[in-house]
Formats: sequence, C-alpha cells, structure tokens
Amino acid sequence: MKKRVTGIGGLFFKTKDPKASKDWYNKHLGFNTDDYGSTFWWKDNEGKECSTQWSPFPKDTEYFEPSKKEFMFNYRVEDLEALLKVLNDEGVTIIGDMETYDYGKFAWILDNEGNKIELWEPIDAAFK
Repeated sequence: MKKRVTGIGGLFFKTKDPKASKDWYNKHLGFNTDDYGSTFWWKDNEGKECSTQWSPFPKDTEYFEPSKKEFMFNYRVEDLEALLKVLNDEGVTIIGDMETYDYGKFAWILDNEGNKIELWEPIDAAFK
C-alpha cells in the first residue's frame, strides 16, 4: 500500500463570525482569503505543488459532527479507496460514503477519541 497520510490538507475551525475571522487574518497576518478561507501552496519532497486549506466555519455548523470539537483536521492521502479498505479492516469507524469532486476524493473517519477527521485525495491542479 502507498503512504497513508502525506500531509495536512486543511485546518477547519468554528468561529462566531467566519467573515470577520477571514478579514482579521487577511488584514493582520496577510492571508489571501476568499469565500472558503485561504489556500496555502507548498511543494512536497518530489517538488509537486500541493495545497493546504485554512477555513473558518460558522459556530453552528454540523459539518464536524458527530465530533463535538470546535475543529476538524483534513489530512492529504494517497489512494483513498485503498486506505478506506485498510482502515475498515483495522476497525476504524468510517462516517458515510466517499465523495468525489473535481478537486479530489473525500472520506471521514473518527479517531480513538471520537474526533472527526477528513481524508482528502487531492487534485491540486484543480485549484489553479
């Protein structure tokens, strides 16, 4: 099997006012923000361009459920379908079905403490 996690794909967190948070980070820390937050570009060990997404969510979002945390991590993975089979065999709780978009495949799992984790097999070129 290929590597499981290849990097951090995103940091998502709840906030009272997502727009105000995006504006603050833009003004004071120079984040290039849009409707979704901010995308950071970097290169992996092979020199391939990769992205990491920073996104504030509304305080009442249900996207992180069943986790009750104020945040959710998104991890970049290779071959999400194969990884889901392995995780299932290892007894990891998988939430819902894998979803496919023009920018990659997504799936969700729970860690040992019930924190929801988003797994993302990205298509970074879709962001350019």
